[in-house]
Amino acid sequence: MSMAEGILFYTQNSSRIDTPAGRVYVDPFRMAEEPHDAVFVLVTHEHYDHFSPEDIAKVSNRDTILVFPQSMLDKMREVENLVARIETVVPGERYAIEGLRFETVRSYNIGKPFHPKDAEWVGYIIEANAGRVYIVGDSDATEEAKAVRCDVALIPIGGKYTMDAEQGAELANAIRPAVVIPVHYGGMLGNGDAAKTFAGLVDPSIRIEA
Repeated sequence: MSMAEGILFYTQNSSRIDTPAGRVYVDPFRMAEEPHDAVFVLVTHEHYDHFSPEDIAKVSNRDTILVFPQSMLDKMREVENLVARIETVVPGERYAIEGLRFETVRSYNIGKPFHPKDAEWVGYIIEANAGRVYIVGDSDATEEAKAVRCDVALIPIGGKYTMDAEQGAELANAIRPAVVIPVHYGGMLGNGDAAKTFAGLVDPSIRIEA
């Protein structure tokens, strides 16, 4: 569990981010508690460790707004009764929803079949109390990801389905946030060695919270 300026990381890609518009959960998964304090829940894509109706129920309340990719619209029936309303997004756009300002970045694999580009899944750049926070999602170091400018980045390093430690460090050094939080390792893929490798390759001027 890592925390940096109002950002709490749980496991996989599951995180909590405080913003001027209220508390945001991204891809809640394996939540040990049931805080029911989400103003917004953002989902990057439909895989079970990112879209978990059970965990969305744990963080949501009757006023929560759920945001997920337009391409996941068929999943709406599973969660529509858990939240006040649902908003859909597409990659490469800017949004302002009830005070929450964010951008979407296409999230996909290069040369791997798990997260195809045409699935229209997303990462998010959220205007938060910590500045611009980039949640990469399950992606490789794509050209779209390398073009992001942010203050904090949550970068997956588990390998196989996402970047490994070396590729994650490549992305961190390309976008140069002030803080990087390595994610998507240790719970199901990757281990502590991945974090050590990652830390050894990231430019020392970038602070790592792991």
